[in-house]
Amino acid sequence: MSPSSLTTLLLVRHGVTSTTGTLLPGRAPGLHLSERGIEQANTVAARISELAKKPVAIYASPLERTRETAAPIAKSLGLKVVTDKGLFECDFGDWTGKKLSLLSRKPEWRTVQNAPSSFRFPNGESFTEMQLRMWNTLEKLAAAHRGKTIVVVSHADPIKAAVTYAQGVPLDLFQRTVISTCSVSAIALSGHGPIVLSVNNTSNLKELIVS
Repeated sequence: MSPSSLTTLLLVRHGVTSTTGTLLPGRAPGLHLSERGIEQANTVAARISELAKKPVAIYASPLERTRETAAPIAKSLGLKVVTDKGLFECDFGDWTGKKLSLLSRKPEWRTVQNAPSSFRFPNGESFTEMQLRMWNTLEKLAAAHRGKTIVVVSHADPIKAAVTYAQGVPLDLFQRTVISTCSVSAIALSGHGPIVLSVNNTSNLKELIVS
């Protein structure tokens, strides 16, 4: 397979916020990167700018924390951030904004962790819907940039769902994958199916190639 026929998507999770690891912020507006998160965004921007094959476009979820992560990446590449609702965080419905320590005590939490394909957040989205939405969006963006490299800034669960789908991992096992803040996971798409190049990369991207 020729590398020129592949579209490479660099999936970047947003940086740390004041609630990372303690709350389930979901789609609630007004949450910004912390000072550490801003540092992470600048670092991942520098890492991506070192790639031999420069990204030609950058897309982000409409939420503040993803747009703020995308901003330094766009600046380093001389690009403009384009928002896409298909990259939104999962809609956690009534669980939005709740403490993870309290949610983990709910009987439904076991289902979220061990059988997510069967779970829908109360008045929100199901994991299956989230995965389909995210994957359809990535395919759309890849089709718009055939043979190029693009950056996609989103959230942990959508990226995790996309990476595991590309690997052929059942949705019920997707919680076994970790997507760290400002990590880069890379997927190459072509008419022959996806190729997973990297998952949860937080170091050097210079040798990220398709052969």
